[in-house]
Amino acid sequence: MEWYVSWVSNNLLLSAFIQFAVLGSLGEALGVVASGKRASGRRSSANAFAWLAKAVVWGILGILVKYSFTGYKGFLAALVDKGFLPEAFEEITILRALSLSVLTNSMFGPLLMFLHRTTDNLISRTHGYKGIERSLATLAWFWAPAHTITFALPYEYQIGLAALWSVALGLIMGFTKRKS
Repeated sequence: MEWYVSWVSNNLLLSAFIQFAVLGSLGEALGVVASGKRASGRRSSANAFAWLAKAVVWGILGILVKYSFTGYKGFLAALVDKGFLPEAFEEITILRALSLSVLTNSMFGPLLMFLHRTTDNLISRTHGYKGIERSLATLAWFWAPAHTITFALPYEYQIGLAALWSVALGLIMGFTKRKS
């Protein structure tokens, strides 16, 4: 795993982009398969363009996640430094991980969900936010626990695991959409 740590450490934004472009797209594709839906009836070239565009969006979202992970670590440190939170929230690994997860998912998560839906709407030439409440609910039941684990890991592994969680959530959401 030394090559991975070296690659991530030397390519902070590029590695976030690639990991999310690949794993986020994979999670989305597996979710479609798990839901039992058929691919859109559009021409295959248009469908390929849509998946490529979605992969680019996933990559950009990965960069935003990288920035948010870094920024919220500074935010937590400032809250502890100014006495808004006890020092234990930075010193005890599980409290730190939980705090970072709650801060990130409650403050940045909704913005990311709406941005992602907006870009999906642009790519598919649709509009509206029907069902967004299901996505927002994942912040509490999936992302907060998942990112608590993520933030308990060393810095170099956090974005990779966050991208990998997208695969898991894609499958979960796909199976929940499956018609009985």
